[in-house]
Amino acid sequence: MRIPKRLLLTAAVGAVAARRAFRAPYDLTGRAALITGGSRGLGLALARELLDRGARVTLMARSAGDLERAQASLNAGERVQVVAGDVTVTADIERAVEQTVRAHGRLDVLVNNAGLIQVGPLADMTEEDFREILEVNALAPLRLTLAARPHLRGGGRVLIVSSVGGRVAVPHLAPYSVSKFASAGLGQALRTELAREGITVTTVLPGLMRTGSPMNASVKGRHAQEYAWFATADSLPVVSLDAREAARRIVDALVRGDAETMVGGPAWLLRVAQALAPQLTADLMGLTNRLLPAPAGSTVTRVGREVEGTVTQRNPIKRAAEVEFNQLGAHREGTPGDLK
Repeated sequence: MRIPKRLLLTAAVGAVAARRAFRAPYDLTGRAALITGGSRGLGLALARELLDRGARVTLMARSAGDLERAQASLNAGERVQVVAGDVTVTADIERAVEQTVRAHGRLDVLVNNAGLIQVGPLADMTEEDFREILEVNALAPLRLTLAARPHLRGGGRVLIVSSVGGRVAVPHLAPYSVSKFASAGLGQALRTELAREGITVTTVLPGLMRTGSPMNASVKGRHAQEYAWFATADSLPVVSLDAREAARRIVDALVRGDAETMVGGPAWLLRVAQALAPQLTADLMGLTNRLLPAPAGSTVTRVGREVEGTVTQRNPIKRAAEVEFNQLGAHREGTPGDLK
């Protein structure tokens, strides 16, 4: 008897759905996680969430001072270890993996959270801006995952923090959007390839989150104006999501083993609009671009905190996020461009 292909396909889809529905959640108790960009912003929020669920964490970031402050704020004793390093340096990546295993005896979860952002019109960006951000936002997660791969086989998890900008290109964030499209594609490729080794890869695509990160963003063009719109949008309660809530949803996606998850209502709506009406969405993005500051005809880069005006300085929501998520320590040491 010949079975119709549609029936076979339906049965296969049903089997996959049933397996997913009855799969036990990933228990984080006693697990060891390596979090890049873990000293502040979303990385710090994710560390708190993982600790609350019983995991042990190693935080990786470039600034030793930021790491020390983050470790102290988490107040979790030996459950928190830190390692200073740059995710674009192979030796630092390998050392972070090795130190995580040495400190915790294992490595179960890799959180690829470290990221850069450059805000400004395309006319004031350079090819080097694109290359630099691709190294951090897309190629570093690839290298880290491959370095951690031997320890993750047979049940490990990989989290890639992409962005809604990896599904819809946002005006004045061209290099960032390109890098996040790449990281989202990387997440899909890794999930497919590593599944046979028992490694589950989850890609999350959040919208704006109140992490206090704009002060450490790289700004080009009309610096003060560019920073003002970005920092204001990042702190609007309706537009942006509380970082603690974002961290909870992201870890929930990791525990469920989701292939891909949008985080935040505006991010979800933007993706739906892109899927259902790509031409209209493109036109709206073009209109939005017209409302943003005009190019300055200069490629000079400034850090957000250097061009902050009175209005954003006095924004209590923004300031509270900067304090809570360890953004102010960077004012003294400086690691420009860090988004998370």
